[in-house]
Amino acid sequence: MSLENISCQKSFGGWHKRYRHSSKVLGCDMVFAVYLPPQAEQGERLPVLYWLSGLTCTDENFMQKAGAQRLAAELGLIIVAPDTSPRGDQVPGDPDNAWDFGKGAGFYVNATQQPWAQHYRMHDYVVDELPALIEAHFPASEQRSISGHSMGGHGALVCALRNPGRYRSVSAFSPISNPMDCPWGEKALSRYLGEDRARWREWDASVLLASTPAGECPPLLVDQGDRDDFLDNQLKPQALEQAARKGGHALTLRLQPGYDHSYFFIASFIDEHLRHHAVALGRV
Repeated sequence: MSLENISCQKSFGGWHKRYRHSSKVLGCDMVFAVYLPPQAEQGERLPVLYWLSGLTCTDENFMQKAGAQRLAAELGLIIVAPDTSPRGDQVPGDPDNAWDFGKGAGFYVNATQQPWAQHYRMHDYVVDELPALIEAHFPASEQRSISGHSMGGHGALVCALRNPGRYRSVSAFSPISNPMDCPWGEKALSRYLGEDRARWREWDASVLLASTPAGECPPLLVDQGDRDDFLDNQLKPQALEQAARKGGHALTLRLQPGYDHSYFFIASFIDEHLRHHAVALGRV
């Protein structure tokens, strides 16, 4: 797969770069961002943290707002941030032009319903196609961790739980913890997967965590702000906590006083998440 470099900026001794490529899985051109720390120019193959952003976001939100590059440079972590959905004129969006479905809202599932099934296969893109590309074109090892925010937090949890052993660790900020039981999730899953709620269970982090055998879940860290406007209606971290208890998993769930759903929150705790992953990836 060929890559087209569309931007490049020096950052903390490393490089923040954006690339465009043709995705076979999604049937469209996709853009992703990669931060290559200084160690990437020294011949060392480095572990990768994949970051999944939330509703309405692109690859740019995290890279520009989270402030992760400084510590990633110190730890020697590559960070990869894909887009949140397929893009292009041939890709169907929300029929009502709503912001919480369609373009910018792929929900990191593999759609089975038309007209979404042809393009909306973000799970396979994040788990398989993108890592293969990263490991072929950059000094990236096969050691991977995954994190995300809101819809992307849901995606990170689901990617890790559906693919045991693929990620060394997982973390999330304000994840949609139980999409089967919230308006955002019900809208997305019903359209992407159909009305049979039994199929939704395969894409619900709380359901997956409860049924994952003890010892098969990677180290799990979740931060949630207690002033988040979406906390009670959409995010429901208590469902994830109950699932971890039921499945016998060690979950670090921190309710952070005074914080909301914004990147001010993410930037405040991103260093702790990077260190969480660095431990699992053997960088500290």
